[in-house]
Amino acid sequence: MAFDTIIFDLDGTLVDTADDLTASLNHALRTLGRPVIDPDGVRAMVGHGARKLLERGLAATGEMTPELVEAGVRPFLEHYGANIAVHSRPFDAVEGVLDELEGRGLKLAICTNKPVALAESLVAELGWGGRFRALLGADSRPWRKPDPRHLRETLAEAGGERAVFVGDSKTDADTALAAGVPLVLVSFGYSTEPVESLGADELIGHYSELLPALGRIQAGFNAGAQKSGA
Repeated sequence: MAFDTIIFDLDGTLVDTADDLTASLNHALRTLGRPVIDPDGVRAMVGHGARKLLERGLAATGEMTPELVEAGVRPFLEHYGANIAVHSRPFDAVEGVLDELEGRGLKLAICTNKPVALAESLVAELGWGGRFRALLGADSRPWRKPDPRHLRETLAEAGGERAVFVGDSKTDADTALAAGVPLVLVSFGYSTEPVESLGADELIGHYSELLPALGRIQAGFNAGAQKSGA
């Protein structure tokens, strides 16, 4: 096999978390005397962790300073931790596809820029405890995506040797490219750029398309191996 592990991003890739992130960001913004932001606006801000989300939320509603970000971190995290899965749900067909991948003997893992405690809490709330061999968050190591070490160490933690990464953003694309890992991007996530421009090996618009996409990656590897051996 060209790969033995499938590593997923979390927010915007496996789970639609935008409404809960919006509620928590708006709670922090109200605490700081700022106007709220609608969910569509927040979707374009997700992907680099809580502090970056706060930075973008503050910049969108007025002045952004390190002091304001620091003042907003605690109310954001407290609210989000207490309401992490009020509206968050897996994207359509995710559950069945994860079952199918496991049934084929593939290892599953998560590499996210969400703080690891929050990521673990969300996974538990969704009933996914024990499903993933590894879950590395923004604070699991001294580095985070797009640093390729975040992805490589997720693979090592999962006990795998070769991975395909499934994500939704330029951060995910940059990480996979730097790590030399095949990339599948979803078109329904939180990317601020057209996903078609990010250099993915495969693009999918629904999770029913993931298994065929992985099959094409495998076929491409097989063809390359045959050509090398010819």
